[in-house]
Amino acid sequence: MAYPENIGAIDLMIGFPFKDKKAVYEYLKPGIKDAGSDDLEMPAAYMFKDVPAEAEADADPIEVGFGEMNKWGVAGGLFGLSPTSIEAQKRYPGRVFLSLEVDPNEITTTVRRIREAHADHGIKAVTTFPAGCIPQVPVSDRRYYPIYQTCIDLDIPIIANAGIPGPRFPAECQNVMHFDQVCYDFPELRIVMRHGAEPWEELAVKLMLKWPGLYYMPSAFAPKYYPEAIIKYANSRGADKIMYAGYYPAGLTLERIFTDMRNVQLKDDVWPKFLRENAIRVFKLDGAV
Repeated sequence: MAYPENIGAIDLMIGFPFKDKKAVYEYLKPGIKDAGSDDLEMPAAYMFKDVPAEAEADADPIEVGFGEMNKWGVAGGLFGLSPTSIEAQKRYPGRVFLSLEVDPNEITTTVRRIREAHADHGIKAVTTFPAGCIPQVPVSDRRYYPIYQTCIDLDIPIIANAGIPGPRFPAECQNVMHFDQVCYDFPELRIVMRHGAEPWEELAVKLMLKWPGLYYMPSAFAPKYYPEAIIKYANSRGADKIMYAGYYPAGLTLERIFTDMRNVQLKDDVWPKFLRENAIRVFKLDGAV
């Protein structure tokens, strides 16, 4: 169960250092009511210690990010679509894959954005934060249904937050039970739960056992806090369902993640699937370095 070196991890939630972290999360501000959140570096900063520092004003975020990736054995990652990530993909082919974050409240506009991003930039996934949508949109809400069908048509997964949100928003829209109805209605959809699914992680395991197209990644969790039910499932019937995602630079450094990772109790044959192989298969990351 020792941590393996030189696998070349694929990080399914990674970005480049921010120069103005508060500006990145400005879109969430209309949904936040407590005054205390205004003083945080990012809306969920109260949950993390040693949040990664902002990039220096004269730094190249791409080179800083790849310097950290190279240091900690991250071969590639899924980055949110932006001018910076598009440039990074040109510099580092086979190491940068793109995703598009969506709010389905404007259904037609969102579907068009997904199709355009796929045609123009070859996005490998759609991502969404149901509790952060304005207004909130439950995972099983009708507004998501055209998004799900679009993902099926384009043969790409959708990643959706599951469980109690970090920012101080209501959580019911991310109750893991919502995924049950979605998997029933869209049996061809590949849907990946992100951000832990707590306190419903055992229910997440039950649903992954039930539905072939449902997956999980422990993004935004330092590895020492990976839920016990998820580790147990990964070491048994869920070896093909659990895949690595971090939270750099939003809340965790790669140093913290991969230092903690060495104490995670995964079986020897599970490590390559968790760190790399499942991501390549589920997200169809052809040409990954």
